[in-house]
Amino acid sequence: MTRNRFEGEQTLMRIHIGESDRWEGRPLYEAIVELLRRENFSGATVLRGVGGFGGSSVYHTGKVLRLSQDLPVVVEAVESPERIEQILPRLDAMIEGGLITLEKVRVILYRSSR
Repeated sequence: MTRNRFEGEQTLMRIHIGESDRWEGRPLYEAIVELLRRENFSGATVLRGVGGFGGSSVYHTGKVLRLSQDLPVVVEAVESPERIEQILPRLDAMIEGGLITLEKVRVILYRSSR
């Protein structure tokens, strides 16, 4: 099996949104992951929080008896700084309320080629 190496200084992008956020009728986090996949990003991970609050200061939690949930969701992706910068305008058009953070990371990943 041949392996390609994705390493060195890259950018970690974290997109903080709500579980109930939508883009064209579907969950926003799904639309973002699909966009990153179409753009051949190295990968993306969706993390669902158990609680949190954003700009509105309304605390959202996953309590059992709560009927309406808008738990925090974070979409993470690691890519080159140039590719992250290229995708930001498209993400800006999709995200009505949220937060995107970028940080430099050192990465070593071995990936099988197909």
